Amino acid sequence: MIPKTLLRLALGALIAFTSTFEAIAEDGPAKQLFGAQTLPTVSAPQSAGFYAKGCLAGGVALPVDGPAWQVMRLSRNRRWGHPRMIALLERLARDAAAKDGWPGLLVGDISQPRGGPMLTGHASHQVGLDADIWLTPMPKHRFTDEEREKVSAASMLKGDTLYVDPDKWTPARTALLKRAASYPEVERIFVHPGIKKKLCDSVQGDRSWMAKIRPYWGHYYHFHVRIKCQPGSPNCKPQEPIGADDGCGKSLAWWFTDEPWKKAPEPAKPVKPKVMMLSDLPKLCVQILNAPGPKSVDEVTFGVGTKGAQPAAADVPATAYAPEGNDVPEDVPVPGQKP
Repeated sequence: MIPKTLLRLALGALIAFTSTFEAIAEDGPAKQLFGAQTLPTVSAPQSAGFYAKGCLAGGVALPVDGPAWQVMRLSRNRRWGHPRMIALLERLARDAAAKDGWPGLLVGDISQPRGGPMLTGHASHQVGLDADIWLTPMPKHRFTDEEREKVSAASMLKGDTLYVDPDKWTPARTALLKRAASYPEVERIFVHPGIKKKLCDSVQGDRSWMAKIRPYWGHYYHFHVRIKCQPGSPNCKPQEPIGADDGCGKSLAWWFTDEPWKKAPEPAKPVKPKVMMLSDLPKLCVQILNAPGPKSVDEVTFGVGTKGAQPAAADVPATAYAPEGNDVPEDVPVPGQKP
């Protein structure tokens, strides 16, 4: 007969091993886990974490086609966002067409179905509150799926310089950026420094909206709209508020020095890139990753299955994640060189 003490020790070891295994099984590279999700959660919308370190519950899809927009790069499955982000994109498309004469939006990446880190391209776009919009206007015809994968957006720069090509930039593009910045929920709009300089040199009259236009690397063929943390997302980490300055002074001049474009020195020893793990994200993201999804895409497409409203009751408790310190730089949208 096995002594009871030995049985208790063996049982305790088994429980400890099982718990450790489950913890390991739940963890993994976050971009692989979230990149594999094809549909969102069926829950109330909630952004958890920071723009570059978080996830999204209750996301909805922007319809592939609308009266004044088309979604590009459908194979990426990144047309998902917080319902307020999707509503804003539709509103911008309608307003720009009706009031500014912009033919329509070509929409790039928004977020993955459940947010989180992406397999390629972006550091941000993780909480459903970021969206890329091409500076190329929508054509009169509807793109085929193949065209949406192959058509490239046009750079606004002159050759390999940091400056906008005057033959490419038009007042309509300025009006589009001003329209996007006019919405109170929009917090920042990232553009190439050359585009910011073009605005600084050419905009007359009211320039208050230009405070939201922030220069950043890349962003010469599209602009990146970021909205504020939305109601119902107590675990969303906001950025520091922007100032009232139009941003055309010393901060912009820095971009036209050598400093921003210097290559980082090679390390003495090879450094293994740090992979963001699921355990690095807010605790709520584990539940979001494992929460049930809808039966179909139509059920969670804005204005189709959702009827333009927010999804119903949450399956994920808002208290599951306690906010932690923000160790991510403030301005972190880093899309690749191609849209």
